[in-house]
Amino acid sequence: MTAPATIVVGYVPTPEGLAAVEYAVDEAQRGTARLVIVNSGVRGYDSDPAFATPTDLDALAGRLTGLGIEHEIRQAPQAISPAEEILQAASDVDADLIVIGLRRRSPVGKLFLGSSSQQVILDAACPVVAVKRPD
Repeated sequence: MTAPATIVVGYVPTPEGLAAVEYAVDEAQRGTARLVIVNSGVRGYDSDPAFATPTDLDALAGRLTGLGIEHEIRQAPQAISPAEEILQAASDVDADLIVIGLRRRSPVGKLFLGSSSQQVILDAACPVVAVKRPD
């Protein structure tokens, strides 16, 4: 598989979100891929813990710049859902790949993926990589 030209990453400031970013960074460094980082609160609530702070986003941007990775960071405070934001960004930039992080689940929770993860996987027009956080 050749390196994707554009990778969309669903980012939340958690170990799972950071694992998704790390996977995308590794992919970008293998080729000349551009990253589009997407962060939104659940149903647009910017007080949601998934909504990254300006400090989180500045640190992420600084790291990507330092690595020489072309990137864009999108944060939509009025998003309907994180999945819709990720899918819209992927459509906007004609993404070659989407990377999302997955949380660990209880045995009952394993019957279903999170609704956002499931929606991205089922509705994406390009391949999706779901990354677990490292132990």
